Amino acid sequence: MSGPLSGYRILEIAGIGPGPFAAMMLADMGAEVIRVDRAQAVKPGSSGPVRDVLQRSRKNIALDLKDPEGVAILLDLVESADALIEGFRPGVMERLGVGPDVCLERNPKLVFGRMTGWGQTGPYSQAAGHDINYIALGGALAHISRGGSGPVPPLNLVGDFGGGGMFLAYGVVCALLEAQRSGQGQVIDTAMVDGTASLMSMFWGMASMGAFDTENPGTNLLDTGAHFYDTYECSDGKWISLGSIEPQFYALLLEHTGLTDDPDFQRQMDKSKWPELKSRLTALFLTKTRDEWCEIMEHTDICFAPVLTMPEAAQHPHNVSRGTFCEVDGLMQASPAPRFSRTVPATPTPAARPGEHTKEVLLSWGLDAERVDAAVSGGAAAQA
Repeated sequence: MSGPLSGYRILEIAGIGPGPFAAMMLADMGAEVIRVDRAQAVKPGSSGPVRDVLQRSRKNIALDLKDPEGVAILLDLVESADALIEGFRPGVMERLGVGPDVCLERNPKLVFGRMTGWGQTGPYSQAAGHDINYIALGGALAHISRGGSGPVPPLNLVGDFGGGGMFLAYGVVCALLEAQRSGQGQVIDTAMVDGTASLMSMFWGMASMGAFDTENPGTNLLDTGAHFYDTYECSDGKWISLGSIEPQFYALLLEHTGLTDDPDFQRQMDKSKWPELKSRLTALFLTKTRDEWCEIMEHTDICFAPVLTMPEAAQHPHNVSRGTFCEVDGLMQASPAPRFSRTVPATPTPAARPGEHTKEVLLSWGLDAERVDAAVSGGAAAQA
């Protein structure tokens, strides 16, 4: 493996969404991440690629954590791990016998990363939820809205991935760095509601300065209230984006749209004019195709970009030149990010099937061959 986290060993207790995303990020950076799936998930004779990109770049073992030997094997692996991450509801790992107290007793330097929506404590901690609920309670969803319409969930990017998986990966790396100095591990309580609140920090600051109206979503500078910071439809049904906030960039927008001498457009920051000016720009951008507007505005300082679908983004010349996307086993996906000048991450490897590497990993992590065979034959572990 290559990458800045090369040499670190991390156990990922299989889950969905933000946990696998955090594990993918750590694996992308070179850590040896072992995904621990349920023995019941193994399907003998299955073949073909696993299309879940979030599971890329790591080996997969399958254990039955309701079997004492399956638990014993996991705890033996914990002794050789630098970190473990899990995404169950609070208390589940403890009931399985592999909670943080047990794991840290076996390996005092272990970083135990926990991923939930509501956190390990609090009135909501035992309730089910999804991204939309976490970003609602965290104070983000209410402000992702156009004036006069209701909140629009931004896919599940803010809670699951921005406020969840990324914060878990960040927390793991922070704790690994601290453990190098102290020799002690610790537990990381990562909650998507907390991460979402953190992502809103700039808007808390803007609101305190009177620069963000929290009572009227869709009327502010960055939430589609401004005519110069929004998306516009073109004559071919495709869309463009504008972010001409600074005066010099706004001047270029007016120049390239032929509006420099229009006195109404000179009142850029007059919020009372924004609805009217947006209406005029809406009509203007409908007069040309997206490609025609690209010819006029691309590679200027207008702060402009075409609004691309996923397949379009993978083919755009800028992304192609940077290698922003890559194809792995026939599946297009984003390349590891960010970039490093010296410890360059390797190209991702395909996702593995549940239990595909059970024997290989258990042997390479130091378990006795006879014990491994007995565990597989007895059902405590499963080999695909």
